[in-house]
Amino acid sequence: MIGSKLSGRYEIQEQIGGGGMALVYKAHDVLLNRNVAVKVLRQQFVHDEEFIRRFRREAQSAASLSHPNVVSIYDVGQEDETHYIVMEYVEGSNLNEVILERAPLQAQEAVHIALQICDALEHAHHHQIIHRDIKPHNILIGKNNRVKVTDFGIARAVTSSTITQTGSVVGSVHYFSPEHAKGVNTGEKSDLYSLGIVLYQMLTGRLPFLGESPISVALKHLQEEFEPPRRVNPHIPQSLENIILRSMRKDPAERYASAEEMIEDLDSCLLPERLHEPKLEFEDDLEATRAMPAIRPGKEPGVPTSTMKTQMMDTQAMNTQTMHTRHGERPLEAREPSTPATPAKKRWVKPVVTIGVTLLVLGLALAAFFYFVDKLDTDEVEVPYVVNKTLAEAQAELEAAGLRIADPIDYEEDPEVEPGIVLRQNKSNMRAKVGTYIQLVVSTGPDMEKMEDFYDKPYEDARAALIALGVDGSRIVAEEVFSEELEAGKVVSQSIPKGEEFNPAEASFSFEVSKGLQPFDMPPLVGKTESEARNELTQLGLLLGPGTGIDYKPSYLPKGQVLEQFPYNPGDKVTRGAEVSLTVSSGLPDDALEYTFNIPISPAEVNGTSEIRIEFSDAKGDNQDYGKRRINSMQNFPVKLVLDPRTEALVSVYRDEIFIRTYHISYDAARSGTAVAEPIESNPPPQEEPPIETVPPEGETPPVIGTPEDPPTTEENGGSGEEGEQNEQ
Repeated sequence: MIGSKLSGRYEIQEQIGGGGMALVYKAHDVLLNRNVAVKVLRQQFVHDEEFIRRFRREAQSAASLSHPNVVSIYDVGQEDETHYIVMEYVEGSNLNEVILERAPLQAQEAVHIALQICDALEHAHHHQIIHRDIKPHNILIGKNNRVKVTDFGIARAVTSSTITQTGSVVGSVHYFSPEHAKGVNTGEKSDLYSLGIVLYQMLTGRLPFLGESPISVALKHLQEEFEPPRRVNPHIPQSLENIILRSMRKDPAERYASAEEMIEDLDSCLLPERLHEPKLEFEDDLEATRAMPAIRPGKEPGVPTSTMKTQMMDTQAMNTQTMHTRHGERPLEAREPSTPATPAKKRWVKPVVTIGVTLLVLGLALAAFFYFVDKLDTDEVEVPYVVNKTLAEAQAELEAAGLRIADPIDYEEDPEVEPGIVLRQNKSNMRAKVGTYIQLVVSTGPDMEKMEDFYDKPYEDARAALIALGVDGSRIVAEEVFSEELEAGKVVSQSIPKGEEFNPAEASFSFEVSKGLQPFDMPPLVGKTESEARNELTQLGLLLGPGTGIDYKPSYLPKGQVLEQFPYNPGDKVTRGAEVSLTVSSGLPDDALEYTFNIPISPAEVNGTSEIRIEFSDAKGDNQDYGKRRINSMQNFPVKLVLDPRTEALVSVYRDEIFIRTYHISYDAARSGTAVAEPIESNPPPQEEPPIETVPPEGETPPVIGTPEDPPTTEENGGSGEEGEQNEQ
């Protein structure tokens, strides 16, 4: 089918679902340029009038409904032997997939879904249509969370009296109502019972009744009580459990009277005043003690059958019983024995026997005739055994034998068999007519899962989700990495990308998991200007804080200079986003004194050139460099000082890299203006060399030079006082 075009309009693109009666494909409507879903009757049923009637009934039932929660029917058609229905395409998943993936659902989500299903049923019931097959597989959930009810294949008008087809009971036995299982009239309340089971499954992740065979499950619907949902999931509010208990009563009279009444209850069940309401109590359901009418005499109820043949016999017995009940007769085993009548003359026996024998002979003759005609018309060939061969090999062998492969091919998951290998064939070890269709079942390989996107999710959640799918925890590894975007513990990357299929039994997974931001060394900010510190913090991704992040206080350091940084000292490890506080100088304290100390200095030699260098220490810091200057005459050097009342300033002078003098300037002297520097003059001219001292002859008195009464003048000593001492140095 894929790649073909139905009625020249619907291009079949891919198979998206299927059931026992039909397959569903995604297709494109080239006329209206939109995607649609096309349901196609299976090839093996195209000659079965009963299935064709059911198939057309689905289209008629759904087409008569127009509701946002019911899948719309666009077209119905037949091309050659292909019967199809064109429906609204819902992009998303069905409720069964959601339950398998995420159950138990949150109460709010389950109620949201149940309300929309109930709304669709209320609309269908208003138009006298009973769905009769409400189950998660028939509930589609679009990407906009809009719920759509589909598959009205067994829906019938309210006046219809049976749910049985030839040799089978129509519907899904796990979602049967008790009256549905017995084959009696099913009405609106039967759909509400099925919806109660769907709600039970959404909230607990399990079905209320399970069994080894369809008959045993049907018997449980009739005779057994289900485990209360709150016992399975204690998080379910009592008000919501009450809705399930009421909708799943075995006696229809104890259920909701209508879908509208159930909607009203669902609408208010999560209100705070209802969450802890009392649990609903009912009288014992008499239906629970009745034996299922369809059970044959001598068969013990509740005992599961062991073979398919027994199941079919039980089902046929149930349907036979249903037919009797439908026509107003009592079950055979319940009929009262009639009183024997007086034997009448059996004149009718001979004619009846004669007619019966004649019809039997004619039937055998016709059967023999058609058998031999069929033999003459078509050759027979041996059917090749193609199990365990590839689909291409099987097709080649069957076609070489003159046989055909039934379309569509059935596919089945098998973890032990590679994809594309034939698992089963419906005919083998026998002869068949040329042209006979052989139905093949082909392996799709193991049960594949689609990889979820775990980016920005906790790694432990990702690991738990994979283990829940059957992945061995030893095949899940994680590596910690630094991340600028994600907090510690979140998934940064995954080895299998989102949407890729994997085999849980074999696949291995590796994740990169964030261990937070990468730390770095805190830079030194003390001594920088406020703007420089701000810019550096911004570039590193650090923040000022808390509050404004900056505290201003007086200081002898320049205004705007950073005095302290807190709580991180230079070299401490920090990460982006850390908060740093700064203390910044607001200027000099109120008692600080700014004073200019002038020093007149001459070159070392008169008319010579000298290099003058000055260092000073004051309240702003020690050993500050005033700078250098070359002079060839007396010049004044103004040194700007900042004085603290508790300390004194020092100014040291170097001439031609020779230390000359240090001046001590006190706070009080500067304040009073008495701190004046004495000039530093040129070195005095060199003195005359003293006469050579001669040693007088023995007995003679040495000559006297100068008189001890005359001390040397200040000029002779190279200056006066302290300056002279410096010059001597």
